[in-house]
Amino acid sequence: MLQKSTLTFLKNLSKNNNKSWFDAHREAYDQSKADFESFVKRFSQSYHLIDSDIEIMDAKKYIFRINRDIRFSKDKTPYKNNFGASFSKGGKKSVFADYYMHIEPGKSFIGGGLWMPEPSALKKVRQELDYCWEEFNAIVTKPAFRKHFGELYRGEGMQLSKIPHGYEKDNPASSFLRLKHFVAMHPVKDEDITSPTFLKKTTTTFKTLLPMIRFLNRAVEEEGE
Repeated sequence: MLQKSTLTFLKNLSKNNNKSWFDAHREAYDQSKADFESFVKRFSQSYHLIDSDIEIMDAKKYIFRINRDIRFSKDKTPYKNNFGASFSKGGKKSVFADYYMHIEPGKSFIGGGLWMPEPSALKKVRQELDYCWEEFNAIVTKPAFRKHFGELYRGEGMQLSKIPHGYEKDNPASSFLRLKHFVAMHPVKDEDITSPTFLKKTTTTFKTLLPMIRFLNRAVEEEGE
């Protein structure tokens, strides 16, 4: 679990997202960051026993920086209002599907998949969906998957308006072939995050996602274009 003080810091940061406030509350940030790193470390060590592709390494290598890249953004607030961590084969900057943890008061979620894949990787995933549709459909329609994630995320900009070139309109996988990202998300309440059962809950949720992660990674690993 995470400490309530960690959520309090993030909540206050969202209301005071500027450098002067952040500098004045550096100690609270350091404590919150250490709390998150501790949880990530414990989780990665236990989850490695379930998915050996998740290597045991320094927790900082899973975690994203809190500083925002504002070079090309209209939003010039300097900090993220969340703590985030990615667990994937080859590390958080790899091309493979990942498990993702997003901690933000009132907006937290755990989930994962393949976000913003390169065109070559996206092409491979679509080919794998076409060839192995029944296998993938079985994964995303299992009761446990539906319970934790419902449908794959289909927010704005997540899919094409038409089925991609080279596939028939009546392809049974057409709804998924249109996707540009393959992401499943499970919302988490603040009280769950600070509960002693949060580690178990996260592990169970990610374990449910494991078959999809392996399917996507198998596709990405396929040779050729």
